Amino acid sequence: MEKVSNLLVKLSQKLFEDTEQQQQFIAALTDAKPFNPCILWCQPKPNQIPFQLELPVRWQPEFVDRLSLSEKPGKHSLHDQGYFYCLDFSSVFAASVLLAIDSPVSLVFDMCAAPGGKSLFAWVALQPKLLMSNEVIGKRIGALVSNFKRCQVKGAIVLSQDSSVLATELTQTADVVLVDAPCTGQSLLAKGGKAPGCFHPVTINKNANRQKRIIANSAQLVAPQGYLAYMTCAYSPEENEQVSEWFLDRFPHFQPVTVPHLEKYRSHLTDLPCYRMFPHDRLGSGAFTVLFQNTDTAQPNPIPPDFLQHPKFITF
Repeated sequence: MEKVSNLLVKLSQKLFEDTEQQQQFIAALTDAKPFNPCILWCQPKPNQIPFQLELPVRWQPEFVDRLSLSEKPGKHSLHDQGYFYCLDFSSVFAASVLLAIDSPVSLVFDMCAAPGGKSLFAWVALQPKLLMSNEVIGKRIGALVSNFKRCQVKGAIVLSQDSSVLATELTQTADVVLVDAPCTGQSLLAKGGKAPGCFHPVTINKNANRQKRIIANSAQLVAPQGYLAYMTCAYSPEENEQVSEWFLDRFPHFQPVTVPHLEKYRSHLTDLPCYRMFPHDRLGSGAFTVLFQNTDTAQPNPIPPDFLQHPKFITF
């Protein structure tokens, strides 16, 4: 336990120069307190919202509400009827980079989709003609499919393919690709959960290497002039800013996109326009997010018709 504590202290010092911020960050993880519930409306809001709402932050989309701490939205009948999806406000923060996209979107591809919150955000915010939500871990697909059914998603496909296969099969087809990358899960601690070994350098480097593989494969799917959103729920720079810098070094035809509504949260750990939410901000458990655009000017590729006929794909 002492070793973990030392690693957490070292991470806090890496993230913040100010000792007070270091202490606030550590306290948010070692003495976790509940965050306000948050819901994403998948169906039109009822005239009378049956929850006590918090005042929205400036960048909060209109299809998202933060609720009073005492509310239990997951137990409400509207939840069972698919009116909304419950998620951490940090997920809203991360996905909100998509709000900077103002061009029409035909295809959104979510590479690491389960349990479905980021896919649903993209479905509501961008209204694509087709949403493809991929989850390579078989035991997680059930939750993704269940949430899509409950929230009455239309025009979507759930699939389970490795990112390397998709890089070959769907080259330059998607207007928007989401990569909510598997990570050390450090922000789970801010919610009172457990993430054994999440601060150990070996664990961090193992995850960073996997993230680099996934984002590199995901970049192959992005159509010319399309977008790639990369995000994690980890705090370590190795999984966030350093992955972003690595990506741009190897894919120079991508450029980072400045997201004005998140400028207050811009990371001070890189010159790139990346954005962070920390748990001691008291909005959510924490997230990192960045948006890239493919600057190529060629024509996008169509989705191969035979690819969509895969017998194991689930269509909504």
